[in-house]
Amino acid sequence: MGQKTEISWAESTFNPWIGCQKVSAGCDNCYAEALMDKRYHKVEWGPHGERKRTSAANWRKPIQWDKAAKSSVRRPRVFCASLADVFDNAVPQAWRTDLFDLIRATPNLDWLLLTKRPENAGEMIINSVGHLADWPWTNVWLGTTCEDQAAYDRRWPILQAVPAAVHFISYEPAIGPLLLHANDGRHPDWIICGGESGRGYRPMPEQWASELMAECGAALVPFFMKQMAGKKPIPDNLMIRQFPV
Repeated sequence: MGQKTEISWAESTFNPWIGCQKVSAGCDNCYAEALMDKRYHKVEWGPHGERKRTSAANWRKPIQWDKAAKSSVRRPRVFCASLADVFDNAVPQAWRTDLFDLIRATPNLDWLLLTKRPENAGEMIINSVGHLADWPWTNVWLGTTCEDQAAYDRRWPILQAVPAAVHFISYEPAIGPLLLHANDGRHPDWIICGGESGRGYRPMPEQWASELMAECGAALVPFFMKQMAGKKPIPDNLMIRQFPV
């Protein structure tokens, strides 16, 4: 939960709370559950598990990052949340309101909110920001995880209906092929592609990534190749890491 992260598409991770439950096949080998529940026994995962708010000291870190970012040429990207889901129904609404207050207080950071529950995002954002009329905020990027075509076809239309400065798709873990043209409507602003890692990872054929990358290139959608399945070396022809402007 520190300032630096090994996640290649962000500079920092911030977890306002810890805990979640599985909602689709992409969650089967959840690294957060394996780490926080099975290994460290920090929190119980699942529908009957608890969500634990992180410390006050942890909540102060983004304020420090924001101050440092004022004199930086680049805008730091903060991934929220790697060990939870911002739009989880089991999280108290007061916590989410506190999170959006923090996001509003750190305008020099770009907050990347990635969820597997885009159907909750619109209402929960309204409940969090109250009567504020300036939403969407320019420093909030909304993303949803789509592990295969079925997940993309269901989640992307829901996400794109929620106002945001940037809408993005995390195609990770890629457990089935995914193509943008199979869904009507506008394209996402950004695609992250990554195979599953860890014990028991499911394979991602190189063809899945190369076909999606080619489609993104034709549609002028920035494409970011994060990793191959099992963290195998990324082939040279796939080593493209673009960001939305």
